[in-house]
Parts: sequence; structure tokens; C-alpha cells
Amino acid sequence: MKYIGMAGVQHDGKILIAQRKKTMKPGGLWEFPGGKLEPNETAPDCIRREFMEELGMVVHVGDYLDEMTYTYPDIGEFHFDTYWATCENPNPTKLDAHEKIAWIKPDEFDDYHIHPEEIISVLRHHYEDLNEVWPTLHFTLTSK
Repeated sequence: MKYIGMAGVQHDGKILIAQRKKTMKPGGLWEFPGGKLEPNETAPDCIRREFMEELGMVVHVGDYLDEMTYTYPDIGEFHFDTYWATCENPNPTKLDAHEKIAWIKPDEFDDYHIHPEEIISVLRHHYEDLNEVWPTLHFTLTSK
């Protein structure tokens, strides 16, 4: 099993999603960015590192949301630890692992093939009506 730190990055009432490069597995799908934990790395540290390496973005990891396990056909089982985060600059300086990014409102989740799909359930589980909660969503940032 691979362990993944993943973040729902919030900026101006929208959340960041990124489309994986088609040459990657699973390719071409939209995701909430993050990456594989390195040995002895925490999920928040992984999220900060991956955002800097892959997108050139500084993120501030906030509240823990939930965990989930998902099995991708042909590539195996993954365990996701999901957090809210904010960013200093909403424009990435690089796209090493992604074709493109999009900042979307919560009611636009269904317009994208976000993978794994269960992550939308994780978000909705914590906020019964994400569309109403989003404008007033606040969390305490964790220190590095």
C-alpha cells in the first residue's frame, strides 16, 4: 500500500484541482494535489513538499479532514490522508506532474472527473452542504 498526503487547497472561495499528465497512471484524471509520503514524513509535510516540487506553490496545511483507502486497477492500493490548506499565490510556477489546474467552486465538482471519486464524499461528509459552508469556512493553520 502507498500512503498519500492530499489537500483541498482553498483560495477566494474556490478549491484547486489538477489534471494528471496523460503519461502517468492513472493519466488524464483530475485530482486534489498531493503525493506519496517519504519515510518518516508526516502527511502535512508531504503536502507542503509535493506542492513545492510539482507546482512551485507554497501551501499552509490546515485541518485534517479524513482518511480513505482506494484501489486503482493495475497500480494497487493507496491510503489517502486529506487536509484543508490555503496558498500564498494561486498561480503555479510549474506543472511537473500535471497538464493543467483549475480553481473551481464546490458545486462544480461533478463537472470534472475527479479521482478517486470517493474524495468528494469525504468533503461532503464533513460539511453537509459544502456550497453553504464554503464562504464561511475557517480553520486553524498548523505550524510547520
